Amino acid sequence: MNDIAQLFEYPIAKQILIASIGILLILILVQIIRSAVKKSITNQSSKYHALKFVGFFRYVAIILLLLFVFIEKVSGLAVSLGVVGAAIAFSLQEVITSIAGWLAITFGNFYKTGDRIKIGGIKGDVIDISLLRTTLFEVGDWVNGDLYNGRVVRIANSFLFKDPVFNYSGDFPFLWDEIQLPIRFESDRVKTKAIIKQATQNILKDHAKEFMPKWENLVEKYLLYNAEIEPVVTMQFDENWITYTIRYVVEFNQRRSVKNKLSEALLSSIEQSQGQVRIATASQEVTLIKP
Repeated sequence: MNDIAQLFEYPIAKQILIASIGILLILILVQIIRSAVKKSITNQSSKYHALKFVGFFRYVAIILLLLFVFIEKVSGLAVSLGVVGAAIAFSLQEVITSIAGWLAITFGNFYKTGDRIKIGGIKGDVIDISLLRTTLFEVGDWVNGDLYNGRVVRIANSFLFKDPVFNYSGDFPFLWDEIQLPIRFESDRVKTKAIIKQATQNILKDHAKEFMPKWENLVEKYLLYNAEIEPVVTMQFDENWITYTIRYVVEFNQRRSVKNKLSEALLSSIEQSQGQVRIATASQEVTLIKP
C-alpha cells in the first residue's frame, strides 16, 4: 500500500489515473446514450445519424479530456510536435484529404446516407459515411438496369475532390426517362397516339403532382429553366419506320419497374388494335442478280 501511495505522489501517475477514470466514465455514458437512442428512435435514418453523432462525440470527448489532463506536457512538447506533425501530415496527406472530404460531405450537402450517387466510376446507394470512407451498395455493372449486384464498395472520401459526384436522389430525387417505340408506316397514326396517351395515363397517372413541388424548389434554389414534367410524346421518321418517343419523369429507384409496366401496357394495347398499329422490325431484302 505504501508503494502505491508513493507512486501517486508523482504528477504523471495522478494524470494517468484521472485520464483512465475519465475515459471509463465517457465510455459508460456513451453506452447509456446509445442504448437510449436505440430504444427511443424508431425511424431507421434518424437512428443511424444519432448513433453516428454519439460515436463522434465519444472521440471528441476523449481527446478533449486527454488534452485537459496532460495540458502541461502538451505545451512542453509543442515545438517538437510541430516538426513531427509536419512530417506526419506529409506522409498521411491521403488520410487528411479523406477527413477533409468527410467534413465537406457532412456540411456541404454533397450526399447523405440513402442517396444514390456515382463517384469514382462507381454507382450505388450510400449505406454508410465514416471519417475516411463512403460505403456504397453497388448497382449496375454486370447487372442491367438500376438493380443491386450485391457488392459493397468502400470509396475514400478524398475522391470527392478528384472526381465529379453524380447525385440521383439529392434535391430532386427523380429522373427523366424515355421509351422509343418503332411503328410501321402503314399504321394508323391517330390510333397510335391514342394508345400511347392511354397507356401513359394509366401507368403514370398523378406522378407529375408528386414531382412538381420538388421541381419548383429546385428552380428556386438554382438557375434553372422550367422543364416539362408531364409525359411528352414526340415523333420522327426515317426510311425504315416512325419512331415515337415517350419521355416521362420517374423516381430514381423506380426507373426499371415503371419502364417495364409502361412497356407491357403499350404492347398489350398494340396487340388489341387488330392490326391498326404494328411494331416495326428491321428486315433485309436479298436480290438475286443474274449474270
